[in-house]
Amino acid sequence: MQTYMATPKDIERKWYILDAANKPLGRLATEAARLLRGKHKPIYTPHVDTGDHVIIINAEKVILTGNKFQKKMYYRHSRFPGGLKSMDYQTLLATRPERAIEKAVKGMIPHNRLGRKMMKKIRIYRGAEHPHAAQKPEVWNFES
Repeated sequence: MQTYMATPKDIERKWYILDAANKPLGRLATEAARLLRGKHKPIYTPHVDTGDHVIIINAEKVILTGNKFQKKMYYRHSRFPGGLKSMDYQTLLATRPERAIEKAVKGMIPHNRLGRKMMKKIRIYRGAEHPHAAQKPEVWNFES
């Protein structure tokens, strides 16, 4: 008996909507990463992008548990000497909540060209509106 390996012609991509309202950031990110990688499908193959497209709405309403809202920091570097910038998540979620979710999801997928291909299939919107009605996305329910 041979192990099944998915090929690009076997893959059927769907569109899913995840509502971030009152969901913890980490649990939302793990579910989004799971859908992007295709781990919810029986044809999952680690070295093939079998995942689906993910739309995340209400990014501004995502929550952080415990004291992370004030204490968790977001870092970036300009690659120049002394170019380290830091920001707490309270400020980040107030200014760019899409970036906070994107960074959390990006850390949960492979850090290679396959992961970069998967990250092109995620769309994050601050409010409840999105322009992807033509793709007929399904609402993905998950427990928080």
